[in-house]
Amino acid sequence: MSNPPSTATAAAPRSLGREEYKTLSLSALGGTLEFYDFVVFVFFSVALGHLFFPPSMPDWMVQLQTLGIFAAGYLARPVGGIVIAHFGDKLGRKRMFSLSIFLMSAPTLIIGLLPTYESIGIAAPLLLLAMRVLQGAAIGGEMPGAWVFVAEHVPAKNFGFGIGVLTSGICGGILLGSLVAIAINHQFSTDEIHAWAWRIPFILGGVFGLLSVYLRRFLSETPVFKELEATRAVAKELPVKTVLREHRAASLVTAAMTWSLSTAVVVLILMTPVVLQKAYKIPATTAMQANCIATLLLVIGCAVFGWFSDRFGTGKALLVSWGGLALSTYHFFSSLPGISDGQLMLNYGVMGFFVGAIATMPIVGVRAFPPVIRFSGLSFSYNVAYAIFGGLTPVLTQMWLQHDRMAAAHYVTVVSVLAMALAFVPVATKGWTALANKTAGRNAQAQ
Repeated sequence: MSNPPSTATAAAPRSLGREEYKTLSLSALGGTLEFYDFVVFVFFSVALGHLFFPPSMPDWMVQLQTLGIFAAGYLARPVGGIVIAHFGDKLGRKRMFSLSIFLMSAPTLIIGLLPTYESIGIAAPLLLLAMRVLQGAAIGGEMPGAWVFVAEHVPAKNFGFGIGVLTSGICGGILLGSLVAIAINHQFSTDEIHAWAWRIPFILGGVFGLLSVYLRRFLSETPVFKELEATRAVAKELPVKTVLREHRAASLVTAAMTWSLSTAVVVLILMTPVVLQKAYKIPATTAMQANCIATLLLVIGCAVFGWFSDRFGTGKALLVSWGGLALSTYHFFSSLPGISDGQLMLNYGVMGFFVGAIATMPIVGVRAFPPVIRFSGLSFSYNVAYAIFGGLTPVLTQMWLQHDRMAAAHYVTVVSVLAMALAFVPVATKGWTALANKTAGRNAQAQ
């Protein structure tokens, strides 16, 4: 097999056009809806626990079982990501891009229609678990697939901005889920939510997700994959096998960035509202309002740091974004005792903006692998690392918080320094073209 064509590594020097804006818009919208479908479960976990398990079960056991079903989605991510990415590298990005959102939307709609334990007994939690596993498999393929799809469509000079905007859309799913949960809890009583209103967010997510499946029909296959097909450069062997044999450095860099990403999101966006309530006695309403502001600024920050990477380089983007996150996190937690509501909103918002540093992860990850195994390389490294660190981070942080109320700041600083250090690693800042050409001949022979 011949070496991958040089034009597959970078788009021609051009500007964002109508087709690229359409791709960005539909991809970001789909990412918002798909991530909403994935996270809305946690906002209604209390209601789901009471409805899908026996009334006689102790509350602590109900919570444990419900969280176990939620965690099953994370455990399914690596398997789903590897399988979807495998076919994405062999059959095309667009097909798998559409399949992943269908695999998310259909189970979400089904969850909204499921009979409860009162109606069908033990089958209810088992069906809920099955739907959650499908959701996890879908998100494992969607996020790497979306990043690759957009990166291979946008012009080279807008590479970072395109990925940043897409990541903004994905993070917008968290904000949408939070806003819907607030609206449902404000509009309906607890009894109404337990009776039927809990179904609304799942049915809405499923219906709009299926609409997004239809809209993705109007997207075109990426120019990079088309060229790989035309030159018969599509991977012949199992892509993940090539990744493990030839691209271990790129995989480690991507996994390290994923550790940083998962820590920033899990600790500062998902866990902090609970920490504010329990450790600092801040009212739940105030904590959630501040969290919404932070998530909104996170959405903006992803696009800003994506643009910054294009304008000033990936290395500088890593230093500025993750350095800003470490500083703003320390400032936020050190100023908490006795803080006013207004200052809390401001400090959380600034920290949320710098959580937008997570957009540098896919910028690094997509570049780290050559086109022929790009989807598989990014998906394998990202999903395996997220399954490990996404699961361990809440436990480690919670244990650390028992001894030090600044534990969250310390932990985030550790991963921020790790991300900043990658600014000096060529495979992180320049991508596979800087290093992988040395092994291009061996790759070609192996495939």
